[in-house]
Amino acid sequence: MSLPLESQTAQAGSVGQAVKKPGQLRRLARMLLKSKTGTIGLLIVIVVVFMAVFASAIAPHDPAKTQAAQRLKPPMWMEGGSPANPLGTDNLGRDVLSRIIYGSQVSLMVGVCAVAVAGAIGVVLGLVSGYFGGIVDNLIMRTVDSFLAIPNILFMLVILTVLGPSLTTLILVLGFTNWVKYARIIRGEVLSVKERDFVRAARTVGASDGRIIFTHILPNVISSFIVVSTLSVATTIIAEASLSFLGLGIQPPTVSWGGMLSDGRQYLATSWWVATFPGVAITITVLGIMFLGDWLRDILDPRMKARAK
Repeated sequence: MSLPLESQTAQAGSVGQAVKKPGQLRRLARMLLKSKTGTIGLLIVIVVVFMAVFASAIAPHDPAKTQAAQRLKPPMWMEGGSPANPLGTDNLGRDVLSRIIYGSQVSLMVGVCAVAVAGAIGVVLGLVSGYFGGIVDNLIMRTVDSFLAIPNILFMLVILTVLGPSLTTLILVLGFTNWVKYARIIRGEVLSVKERDFVRAARTVGASDGRIIFTHILPNVISSFIVVSTLSVATTIIAEASLSFLGLGIQPPTVSWGGMLSDGRQYLATSWWVATFPGVAITITVLGIMFLGDWLRDILDPRMKARAK
């Protein structure tokens, strides 16, 4: 009885199994090179990750060091600028480039960790809701509807005001307010996958619900999670920057791009570089992640793969 089940499970074509096929990585590499936006997105993500990991080695200055004599110094290509501060300095004489490099650490950490929290909650609830249906499905989906009825930014502002801003609190709040999208998407995928022959075969041979969910269904819906989570990292980075801009996100002396925007907004008319370059860093990072997410969608979407063939 085990052979038919294994045969049908193999035909399901999960992402994990597909990657193990000979030549699959080479095929993905060729598809990436054919996609200009995908290549650009990957390069941007690699650069940002490199900055975050090796910030202490590549940053020219201490991001928290203040120099009153060097305050509001323009970029090096402008009159009065210096190669020692390529992107100028802020109102306290801190090097803008160094602060942007260190700020990438916070943005990536918050983006990835918050998406991991949201994904863990949403995927589990989506699997349970779609597989069991009935009262369980109704309860989870009504909870999802309740969360969707509350504006995310308002909910986050209230929680952060009550608990106080900190890195851990910010990650948990961002994760707890964004799990609903994963739950709805995964539930929809599960409703389709659980009716396929290989799942019915698993039930026939007496596989437990837990084994069916995590061994046979999860691998076949994980591609949707990968795509959505990649794009969610970008939106989470924007959310973190927005909250830090409002003073409820990352607090000094920790450097964040949103905090740099907040510090530089009052100098836009005279010292535009203080706020402009952190804004450019956010824009480029978000675009790079979204480009990479679009490429992953094209790769993991069965309809796109069929067209490519």
